[in-house]
Amino acid sequence: MLLIDGDGVIGLVNDAARALLPAAAPGVPLADAVPAWLSRAHDTLTGRSSPVPPPPLSEPRAASEGAARGPVGDRMFDAHPSPGDGSSVVWWLVDATDHHRVSEALRIERRRTAFLAEASNELLSSLNLGRCMEVTARLAARHLADAALVILPKSGHRHPVAYCGPDGRVVRESLSVDLMQVPGLTEALRGFPPTPSRWIDPASAPGWMARGELGEPGSMVVTALPGHGVPAGALVLLRRSGQAGFSEGEEVFARLFAARAGAAMSAARLYAEQTAITETLMRELLPPSTSHLDGVELSARYRPAGATELVGGDFFDLHPATEPGGESLVVLGDVCGKGLEAAVLTGRIRTTLHALLPMADDHRRLLGLLNDVLLRGDRSRFVTLVLASVRRDGPRVTVRLTSAGHEPPLILRADGRVEESRTRGTLIGMLERITSTTESVVLEPGDTCLLYTDGVTEARGGPLGDELFGEQRLREELEQCAGMPPEAVTERVQMLAAQWAGGGDHDDVAVIAITAPRAGRGVER
Repeated sequence: MLLIDGDGVIGLVNDAARALLPAAAPGVPLADAVPAWLSRAHDTLTGRSSPVPPPPLSEPRAASEGAARGPVGDRMFDAHPSPGDGSSVVWWLVDATDHHRVSEALRIERRRTAFLAEASNELLSSLNLGRCMEVTARLAARHLADAALVILPKSGHRHPVAYCGPDGRVVRESLSVDLMQVPGLTEALRGFPPTPSRWIDPASAPGWMARGELGEPGSMVVTALPGHGVPAGALVLLRRSGQAGFSEGEEVFARLFAARAGAAMSAARLYAEQTAITETLMRELLPPSTSHLDGVELSARYRPAGATELVGGDFFDLHPATEPGGESLVVLGDVCGKGLEAAVLTGRIRTTLHALLPMADDHRRLLGLLNDVLLRGDRSRFVTLVLASVRRDGPRVTVRLTSAGHEPPLILRADGRVEESRTRGTLIGMLERITSTTESVVLEPGDTCLLYTDGVTEARGGPLGDELFGEQRLREELEQCAGMPPEAVTERVQMLAAQWAGGGDHDDVAVIAITAPRAGRGVER
């Protein structure tokens, strides 16, 4: 307890106050005996530092009015004023060290929790590995250190690195570095527990790590970025010389942040790897480009059922003749189902057909062998096919057509007549024995043979919203396409199916037009 008179001089001090403040004694000015924070609180309370005079101390005051908190030595005290005689003030000092420590710990914990929530939101907002590296480096430099580096396992002969300095700017690089120059870095990249910061000499940090704008590093810690079963990388935190080193609590908190960052980066890396694999596989499944086939005009269009899908259950393949005057093979198929599972079976069928090309002149045998292959797999999935062997004979084109459970091709004559081919057959992949009939069709100049999947005729929509497009409507529309080049015919058919379905669900759509060129439009053989 300290009693201060109206002139700011200590009038009375008890034993506890004298033990705490050795300079405090009667007759000593308060400013000379107590810490500055308590002196300022007294001046504020009594109006010595304010042009507006305070109310008389004898008037009632709130219990907390004028209270202050500050350190005395290594302890924290709360100071509470109360009125004395006349204009004097009595200050009561209460040890609040434990309460202050708990409050400070709670404040730090709340701040760290908010930071981890912010970090999680930013890290999980993208599956781009480069962005995850940048976010990790920037957040770490802003909240955990003066500078930070994110180092990934070697890609080729270099390590991808993201650096963020005190200015908050992130630089991404690909560096050839010696990991042995930094204790704990090799272990962190291998997924072992990182070397504690107190074991790392910051003076040994190489130039690519301790960069010029940071100045002389004062402390450094290496933390592993744990991934999903494999290390995602390493996080290096650096503080300037003169800054406090990393405490045990800060190291623990850095590892909590690193766990979130590592999980996000591992997910981004896995996504990137899966995307690369998918793109590679998709390139093998995508339909081939088309324009001409051994002097025959040809156009093919494909639209998968899903707006975001590249491949599906419909497919086509083109196999040019292996010798002059030979037949080229065109294949159009429709696998049961949609999406990735159908695409996988599509790839299997296309690969098998490619292996059976030496037998392409015998459609029935080729289909029988394909049926045997598919029967060895999942019998719940099947495929319908149309085989078209195409050969140009002078101005005409001869097409041998074989249907295996598929819609028979339509022949659009140059005068607008539409004929249905007379080929029939059983689907492939369900029955032990299959049947098929082959028809040869001669296309005069300007005639077109149209191969299509049921995604055209079974497109559901129209004015009533639930009506099939149907084969009859397709025939009527084809009559209007007489004389058109094959590109225009396939575009027209695909557009009609899309317009009929509108915004509703639709199946995969594949269309192929094989046209005998008119005079002057043929491609030299």
